[in-house]
Amino acid sequence: MTGQSDLRAAVIGVGHLGRSHARVYSEMAGVALCHLIDADPARAAEAAETWGGEGGSDHRDILGKVDIVSIVTPTAAHHEIARDFLDAGVSVLVEKPMTATVAQADDLIRLAKERGAKLQVGHIERFNPAYLAISNYLRNPAFIECHRLSPYSFRSTDVSVVLDLMIHDLDLILDMAGAPAASVEAAGVAILSPNTDIANVRLRFNTPEGRPGCVANVTASRISPKPMRRLRVFQPDAYISMDFLEKKAYVFRKKDGFDAAKTTPEQLAAPADVPKEPALGRLLDVRTIDLGPTDALEQELAAFVESVRNDTEPAVTGEHGRRALALAVAIDEDIRQFLQDRNA
Repeated sequence: MTGQSDLRAAVIGVGHLGRSHARVYSEMAGVALCHLIDADPARAAEAAETWGGEGGSDHRDILGKVDIVSIVTPTAAHHEIARDFLDAGVSVLVEKPMTATVAQADDLIRLAKERGAKLQVGHIERFNPAYLAISNYLRNPAFIECHRLSPYSFRSTDVSVVLDLMIHDLDLILDMAGAPAASVEAAGVAILSPNTDIANVRLRFNTPEGRPGCVANVTASRISPKPMRRLRVFQPDAYISMDFLEKKAYVFRKKDGFDAAKTTPEQLAAPADVPKEPALGRLLDVRTIDLGPTDALEQELAAFVESVRNDTEPAVTGEHGRRALALAVAIDEDIRQFLQDRNA
């Protein structure tokens, strides 16, 4: 039953990820899951039977009947569906990539502002407890390395692996760098789908003041035998390692009083005072952050609901989604140029 203050929610697209959105909304206090829409009416009906609400096949049928909506359809449909809801004043969480083109992203950002609706983009790794935990340790990163590998899922093959998987890490890197990429050098190949399935890019960033910033090396693959989602950050005072699958983070920092200029190679190699303790253990503090079973999707949707209820800026704005999309598009274009040059 819907309470007087409940936000009426809908999920558009109830495939693998859309069903997870439906589950979270159905369990969230202060939210009533009212509609589940899918191009396959039978799938919508089955999801409605499982999570509650009414099934349907056309999102336009529920305009004016909901307050918030998650759009979890193929990327090509994001712009049209999100535009219809935003135009009706409905707040939208649209999965990444937010649209197929940067121009479409700009259109949604403009429309959300005109209609006073919230627009959040589903960059879920912002809510991963591993990333949240290391945020307090980030200080002027010099080098960032990311590996995001996945077995072939037969989903999202309508876009490249850059837009499918790498864009998660691009959003995090942009968040850490605090500035757009100054240069892009990418390579990639298509293996099982018509689009790029394996990609690597080297990015250089300047600081907001225009000085040299950090360098990032990013690899994504959707034909790996085993999944891997790791990010490492090197900075003057620390080395930080995150495992997004294991939800763990490790921070290596120099111990107080250590001065490399006053330490000889022989001292570094000398045995530690404690038997079997590596000498490095006397020089570094190593902190392991075990973060437990936090559900990042629950945190993401809770943040969206909170921004709507309290009329605050979403945690991941349309502008954030647009900048990640723009960088992903630039990488895809550089890969196309790379392949043309190779085959010339």
